[in-house]
Amino acid sequence: MSLIRYPQYFISMILKGSPYNLAKEIINGFLNKRNPVGENKDHIQAGIGWLLHAQKVNNDGGVSAFYSLYGGWQESYSETTGYIISTMFNYYHVTKDESIKKSALRMADWELTKQLPEGAFPGGAVNGKEFPIVFNTGQVIFGMVRCFEETQDEKYKNAAITAADWLVEVQDTDGCWRKNTYLNKIHTYNTRVAWSLLKVHSLTKDEKYKNAAIKNIDWALSQQDDQGWFDCNTFHENQEPLLHTIAYSIRGILECGIYLDNKKFVEAATVSANALIKKIREDGSFAGSFDDSWDSSISWSCLTGNSQMSIIYLRLFKLSKDEKYLEAAKKINAYMKSTQNLSSKNPGIRGGIKGAYPIYGWYAPFSYINWAVKFFVDSLMLEEDADLGNKLS
Repeated sequence: MSLIRYPQYFISMILKGSPYNLAKEIINGFLNKRNPVGENKDHIQAGIGWLLHAQKVNNDGGVSAFYSLYGGWQESYSETTGYIISTMFNYYHVTKDESIKKSALRMADWELTKQLPEGAFPGGAVNGKEFPIVFNTGQVIFGMVRCFEETQDEKYKNAAITAADWLVEVQDTDGCWRKNTYLNKIHTYNTRVAWSLLKVHSLTKDEKYKNAAIKNIDWALSQQDDQGWFDCNTFHENQEPLLHTIAYSIRGILECGIYLDNKKFVEAATVSANALIKKIREDGSFAGSFDDSWDSSISWSCLTGNSQMSIIYLRLFKLSKDEKYLEAAKKINAYMKSTQNLSSKNPGIRGGIKGAYPIYGWYAPFSYINWAVKFFVDSLMLEEDADLGNKLS
């Protein structure tokens, strides 16, 4: 990275008293470096190693949200720890390593301490008081359901049901969630929350969860245009939707369609996935965000979104047997492996996945984020074993 070309980062580093390791990585040209591509199993193992280290740094059972080249390891993050649990169990079943299972259960038990009285899970705090967020609650449900499936311990099932009841209670009649949302905005990507409700339906067979999920997907499809692009799908107003949130929306619709055997939902997800497959660049990456013409104003790549799209294509390949989806996923995964450093002596970097490539892209800049590692590992494991699909979340 040229410090002349990007002077704002150089200035901010000076003002913040940037740590030595950040300056060192820049001087060594690390930020734009691509890495050798190895076997999937080696990259998976490194990603799991990063997640395990991220769990240890705060010693509370949760997984640190990210490692920042500015500020080091951050606090454990309830939302993403929730769905990392499923990834850990999937890896446990491959390796039979009991320590992996113990780590997953420790994550889940930490989540139980975070559950709020109303049943929701937090998305942050104001004046020291945590507040509930719809999306975060849905993501923790995935972990609670998986823990119950693995252990048959009722405490996890009860936590999932209580959280799902809260989600149904705060959902609007048209299926949209307008209250208790990130930045108090409407988000189409809450289709992943609808999917989590179907996970609770799978345990309880209570139709209220199924009906709530269907209502949300129907609402989300009202935000989808003929080319598959979604409105109301950003974190902030007047922002191009990130590939990350686009993929969240597609995946939620697709997985609900698969569970419900609903062709309409599967076809809607396929329209969006097919629009994006044309946007895979020669190196296997996508641009980081897209406007309503499926064009992008940026050149950097949102690495989390890349792996999420790989998962979607592998799921579609399993359904359709269309080789174009398998080829797309493998191309994306090869690119993603080249962004993972397997040899750094810094455990915050080794095995991690950046928020953006190059690392100064505006999504989670100068950081290695736990959800990027989670989806990266999921995508490689799914490439290795297509039957794993229904156990991914």
